[in-house]
Amino acid sequence: MFYLCGMKKAVFLLLILLLSPGVRAQERYQFAQRDTLALYMDVYEANPGTETAFQGHPKPLILFIVGGGFVRMSPGDYVYDWFETLNANGYTVVDIQYRQGMKGYKMGKGLSGLAKSSERFYQSQQMAVEDLFDAVRFLIQKKEQLGLDPDNIVLAGSSAGAITALAAENQLINGRIPDLPEGFRFRGVMSFAGGIIGQKGAPKYPQAPCPTLLLHGTADKAVAYNRLGTLRRGLWGSKYLASKWEKQGFRNYCIYRFEGIGHDVAAYMNYLWDLEKAFLEQNVILGNPRRVDAAIDDSSLPTWNQVSVNSIYR
Repeated sequence: MFYLCGMKKAVFLLLILLLSPGVRAQERYQFAQRDTLALYMDVYEANPGTETAFQGHPKPLILFIVGGGFVRMSPGDYVYDWFETLNANGYTVVDIQYRQGMKGYKMGKGLSGLAKSSERFYQSQQMAVEDLFDAVRFLIQKKEQLGLDPDNIVLAGSSAGAITALAAENQLINGRIPDLPEGFRFRGVMSFAGGIIGQKGAPKYPQAPCPTLLLHGTADKAVAYNRLGTLRRGLWGSKYLASKWEKQGFRNYCIYRFEGIGHDVAAYMNYLWDLEKAFLEQNVILGNPRRVDAAIDDSSLPTWNQVSVNSIYR
């Protein structure tokens, strides 16, 4: 009798969980095999009954790349809270894994350590970009099975994930990505404290990037806000990219500069939903050419322990 009551109670609690708002249907798929490492993507579907279109246009799929310094993939609760926000607003999210090229690497101190490690950083970025495009090819090949639209993807990344997203878009418009349908483009990029790592000088833009949202702290010591490096090697951050796009006359991007804030912006996804929502609806979905350049000085935004390059790779 006690066993039956316990079973009924467990079933009842399970039904409550399944029917509760915010609980997402989640599926996992292997999209690549790298030697002994299997790479997976998780799909978080838009909540049932939510509006999955805006003014008659379907909302894009958000393909998220988590940060972790190319050392670890460790999404915190803030990531899943953000997924819930997206799902509750009619957006489906795909969260992908990628190889961690800096794992186990110990870098020397200061600029000299960074210079000696530049090739390793670049290769780590390139590995992540390669894995990202494997995920994109999987979405293209399995679009009927998954019920997802690979022609309507917005990349979103945090820290190393933002570096991966920006580098992928840059390499795509420079024609360096094979085995994709002709004319394939991303619908947008959202970068939380990102930049582009290069070995042969600053990134080149022979044409305008897709609509891009740059969010970066001006005091970031982990991913340079402007530029960090020597000679033609280094990392070009949000400030540099926005300046370059302005000089080239590109109009469809937004940059928000968080005054005096460090790498904390990499974890601000769920604090900046209003900015993200406006970008997704106006720049991406409606395709309105819209350039925003704003400095934000907001003491209500949280800050945590300052993260620097040396603190990650010590």
